[in-house]
Amino acid sequence: MAYILSLDQGTTSSRAILFDKAGMIAAVAQQEFRQIYPKPGWVEHDPTEILTSQMSCAVQAMVRAGVEARDVAALGITNQRETVIVWDRETGKPVYNAIVWQDRRTAEHCERLVKDGAESMVREKTGLVIDPYFSATKVAWILENVPGTRAQAETGKLAMGTVDSWLIWHLTGGEGRTSIHVTDQTNASRTLLYNIVEGRWDDELLRLFGIPKSMLPEVRWSSELIGEVSASHGLEGIAIAGIAGDQQAALFGQLCFEPGDAKNTYGTGCFLLQNVGGKFLQSKNRLITTLAASADKKLEYALEGSIFIGGAVVQWLRDNLKLIGASAEVELLAASVEDTDGVVFVPAFVGLGAPHWDPHASGLIIGLRRNTQPGHIARAALESIAFQVADALEAMQQDSAQGTGMKLPALRVDGGAAVNNLMMQFQADVLEVPVIRPQVTETTALGAAYLAGLATGFWSGTKELRAQRQSDDRFEPTMAANEVAQRRGRWKDAVERSRRWNA
Repeated sequence: MAYILSLDQGTTSSRAILFDKAGMIAAVAQQEFRQIYPKPGWVEHDPTEILTSQMSCAVQAMVRAGVEARDVAALGITNQRETVIVWDRETGKPVYNAIVWQDRRTAEHCERLVKDGAESMVREKTGLVIDPYFSATKVAWILENVPGTRAQAETGKLAMGTVDSWLIWHLTGGEGRTSIHVTDQTNASRTLLYNIVEGRWDDELLRLFGIPKSMLPEVRWSSELIGEVSASHGLEGIAIAGIAGDQQAALFGQLCFEPGDAKNTYGTGCFLLQNVGGKFLQSKNRLITTLAASADKKLEYALEGSIFIGGAVVQWLRDNLKLIGASAEVELLAASVEDTDGVVFVPAFVGLGAPHWDPHASGLIIGLRRNTQPGHIARAALESIAFQVADALEAMQQDSAQGTGMKLPALRVDGGAAVNNLMMQFQADVLEVPVIRPQVTETTALGAAYLAGLATGFWSGTKELRAQRQSDDRFEPTMAANEVAQRRGRWKDAVERSRRWNA
């Protein structure tokens, strides 16, 4: 068995990647799927489309590599987090569309809970803030708004889960087999229902959000043999042995195994995670604490800054403003001008994430003049991604100084936008630390592969993973400190102007 198969189920597309023993990519298949916007601030996906696109990609990747199921040692799953699906246990059919992590429909519900004084208890148990971003209020909305679901849930007829649970349920069911209803520690920690200090679903949290315990999946370790794929999917007999939410998978794929190690993934959103070790550390700067993926079957923690709009701002330039025909063209357009000429872009299309947590913030472009060119807007869009990462890292450094006491020596980066050299250089400049990009930037899928491979003996341990790491690209900061301060000051002013716009 020469390969590990990763299913990388993301926010805008499903992908499957085959990795060989050296951790290199043997084949890739990718398929975009619909984004559904029923109302302003609402974002949904069709769960069946998620499933069919992901299965199609898995088969395509294997065909492209000339690989059959018997050649694959294990399968790892990594997924968009917080996005939640509720389905009928008997039929396996969803009762409603998947409500996506970007969705803001439960903002008022969250505000009521905060006003009622619930946030302190929630943070102490989950490490999270009460925000529409997380899964619990999404499930509560379904139970309150989809006719008949509350009664079905109370009688144990409905299951809920993040996207990993939905995929595994269908991968393992069929042909008389009982579907496996599981999730892993990392995905459970994103629901607002899981006590990450004690490592269990929490009855007090379930009562707070009005969610029956019978709906919940069993929680397993991220690197553990779960079961085998059933015969009905073209992947018959492949062991499912790795599960992790996409950002924890990327942290693992970047080999951030030691306290102080940090990475940022540039996907639809941006997600900055720093390993803080085996002790729960509650942020004092409105970051969140989450469970990291562990190959050692023990609770390990990370601080996280979650930024809702990262690479999605480039999609917005492509699809809404029509400034570019393909996302890859943005670097050339941004490089057509020397700077933004004073334009600042705050892409708060679905509110602001860490460290602001303002669901009522609105997108803003300021500094426009008669001579403003498309290149200025494109460059400001790219800079907005780097500025948001800098804000989150600034808060993270303040927190980690209280915990690990470690300064960040460098930031490891991955994800689609990490291939953009112009932006990576600007990121190093505004952070004032080196930015390190691995040769294999698909570290989210790689992390899931590592977790599955370690659980099945495909790799002997983390030492072997470190030994096969390829040389990295490195971006050193070059901008003068006074210019960094001036640019970040203008950015923070623009952010403040965008806040509470839709309150």
